[in-house]
Amino acid sequence: MISATASLIPVTIVTGFLGSGKTTLLSNLLKGSDLRRLAILVNEFGEVSIDGALLRTDDARENDRNDRHVEIHELNNGLVAYGEDDQFFPAMLAIRARRNHIDHVLIETSGLALPTAVMAALQSPALCGDFVLDATLAVVDTPLLLSGGFAAAQGESVAVLFERQLEYADIVVLNKIDDLDEPVLLQAETQVRNIAPDVRFLELAWGAKLDVRLTLGLRLHSASAGTRDPHHGPVRYTPTGDSQPPANQMRFDGHSHFGQPAHVHGLATHKHFHEHDPGWQSFVLRSGEPQQADKLRLALQQVVQCEPILRLKGFATANGEQLSKSQHLLVQGVRSRIKVGCLTGAGAEANPKAELVFIGYHPSRSRIVELLDRMTGTRWR
Repeated sequence: MISATASLIPVTIVTGFLGSGKTTLLSNLLKGSDLRRLAILVNEFGEVSIDGALLRTDDARENDRNDRHVEIHELNNGLVAYGEDDQFFPAMLAIRARRNHIDHVLIETSGLALPTAVMAALQSPALCGDFVLDATLAVVDTPLLLSGGFAAAQGESVAVLFERQLEYADIVVLNKIDDLDEPVLLQAETQVRNIAPDVRFLELAWGAKLDVRLTLGLRLHSASAGTRDPHHGPVRYTPTGDSQPPANQMRFDGHSHFGQPAHVHGLATHKHFHEHDPGWQSFVLRSGEPQQADKLRLALQQVVQCEPILRLKGFATANGEQLSKSQHLLVQGVRSRIKVGCLTGAGAEANPKAELVFIGYHPSRSRIVELLDRMTGTRWR
């Protein structure tokens, strides 16, 4: 006999603060899940989806070697799953219409978002009959965690948001750990447990890679996981000698605390963060001229020293004899860590001009334009 949840499409939510490495992790999951037909929703805080282009580039490379199917849906402005959102529900309903061709849905939330808005949407009458939450993953920039960067970031809301992302996760993924030794990793795990003691699992992502068997198809929110409501989550309990979860999970549910209905608190927090803290800004700067990698990197390093930028990313046309015409530059920045490297493939060809997304707290757009113009010797607008 087939259970009620067996016919539902499982959904994995991938959350994590700006620059934690969610897109890289998803890209590597694509490479390791060629037996699954996936639909991926990418939600970004800004008008341009850089992450969607990166995923398409990597997926195009993998399709050269594998006969598989991946759908990528881009949702901008970081407000996924609100009642007034005009992209999320249509995208999910389109996936539902193709349910015979989809095995699993992955939703990458904005770095300035809580996963609770998506959780609430999955429980709505429009979606609960077709989708079920499989698990929520919170990806962590481990070096930033260890350095106390979240507590020191602009605005008290940053630290609060980061802690909430961990609290609402089933699995916390320690990312960017390749240069860290075991004692330091144990320290990071302790910090996570102090913030969110009820997290089910901690995973180490060496090279931003996770075993797909430990990531997809976990069924942590299905009836078989011991939940009263198969759509309600996350399931929270402290492991004991008994390997079975408690029969009554409701008192461990992180969303219905303080006597509020499930998810109301988290959803309100998410909306408050975006709508009542106007200091958070996202904007795009473009240049029609090719860029030299070294000059661009130095210019961006100067930008983050002068302006409160937490995250920047984008593409640029490569300039220099060492690069072929088919190559473009990929720009990634998390606070003071700036990387400018070569990018090849479909995603690069689709972005022939320079296009950079900046996310920060009260940044000066005009000051950033002035710095880029002067230090790169090209014009930005």
